[in-house]
Amino acid sequence: MNRAMGVLLALAGTALVPTVGEAGVLNQLEGGRWELQSRGSAGGVERICVRDAGQIIQLRHAADSCDRRVVSDSASEVTVQYTCRGKGYGRTQVRRETSRLIQIETQGIAGGLPFVYAAEGRRVGDCGN
Repeated sequence: MNRAMGVLLALAGTALVPTVGEAGVLNQLEGGRWELQSRGSAGGVERICVRDAGQIIQLRHAADSCDRRVVSDSASEVTVQYTCRGKGYGRTQVRRETSRLIQIETQGIAGGLPFVYAAEGRRVGDCGN
């Protein structure tokens, strides 16, 4: 195989992996204020303003610039793996029940420590100014 053919095949292979922005489940979620009710033993509610549904993917690396890759994407569920150079990584699964109700499971390493988090997310209104 010549070099040009190898490059074309490599580019074609990467085009088949959707980006987070193309993940159908995330595109169906409404932006605004969301409450995340933890399903863990600690319980608790976390409130976030979601302007971009991709934020839900990196809950434990919210301020970090990370490389993301969609592992699987269906009509109601998406799994995304991400790596934040020098800061950790994670794998998040989001299952959409409605555009205002989701189930989230995420795990990885943040701040040098492992994390596991599962929650139900509900859109509860608009973000404040």
